[in-house]
Amino acid sequence: MAGWVLHVDLDQFIAAVEVLRRPELRGVPVVVGGDGDPTKRGVVSTASYEARAFGVYSGLPLRTAARRCPDAVFLPVDHAAYEAASAGVIATLRRFDAVVEVFGWDEAFLAIRGDDPEAVARQIQDAVRASTGLDCTVGIGRNKLQAKLATGFGKPAGVFRLTGETWFELLGDRSTDALWGIGAKTARRLADLGIRTVRQLAATDPAVLAAHLGPATGPWLVRLASGRVNWPVAATPYVPRSRSRETTFQRDLIDWDAVRHEVAVLAQRVAADVAAERRPAGRVVVKVRYAPFTTQTHGQALPDPSADPAAIADAAAAALDKFAGRRPVRLLGVRAEFVE
Repeated sequence: MAGWVLHVDLDQFIAAVEVLRRPELRGVPVVVGGDGDPTKRGVVSTASYEARAFGVYSGLPLRTAARRCPDAVFLPVDHAAYEAASAGVIATLRRFDAVVEVFGWDEAFLAIRGDDPEAVARQIQDAVRASTGLDCTVGIGRNKLQAKLATGFGKPAGVFRLTGETWFELLGDRSTDALWGIGAKTARRLADLGIRTVRQLAATDPAVLAAHLGPATGPWLVRLASGRVNWPVAATPYVPRSRSRETTFQRDLIDWDAVRHEVAVLAQRVAADVAAERRPAGRVVVKVRYAPFTTQTHGQALPDPSADPAAIADAAAAALDKFAGRRPVRLLGVRAEFVE
């Protein structure tokens, strides 16, 4: 029997959980973010498909979302509700004869064997809907990369198969950042080399890319563009790669002594989260969002992996010192990255 990877992705997960709790909101534009008050500063955590039709998306300022979709219902973030819903979905997936890798709140990979992966995908959709009331899309591929990208073609609530046979037909003419693993920065570097599409990247000499992007990254990008990256589906429990805290200020911070104080406060909170994980951090990253909405980050490695609050606070302070700008600040964040 053939081996397949299925990517299960819950549709508009956070918004869908809210609609389950408030059935009267079905079919209504729903935006979840902050404390639910669009007159305050904050960003959209998720938007229902009805809200997305008005140009509302994750990360958009709440005030902008309200201007684009004034009839939307704005709701506060409720982490406990989403964690409970996610746990129910994962418990349902574990009932299948498959290796299950949890990939976050709202998605998971399953490794299965059989000749009809579509049938299994539909069984998963039916089981998730019956046990939780939530809809999901299932992408099918020969590896995690193919399955993950297939999901995008199946949205919403569909089933879609992407394999090596259809890879270039579906993805060949798309921008390189359509690939899972390539962000805007890498796409720009590739474009500077005249490589703009997935097909062009797959046809590039790995040695050429190695010379520009590094001996490991260059050849890996070529394999990625060919759909030949075989990451294993692992049943090990999901382990966060980092812990972070951030604060959006309703009034800009002008005084950078106040900025330093707030970073120190966030660092202490992150240090407590790190201690609870019982795993050492190796690097601390500080995020600064200047007014009106420009974001920069800088990181600082710890001298030695540690969960010590003082070490994390010192690294956060050192990362903050790397910011050259002293403009008004609307958001600060501190992230501690765990040692692998």
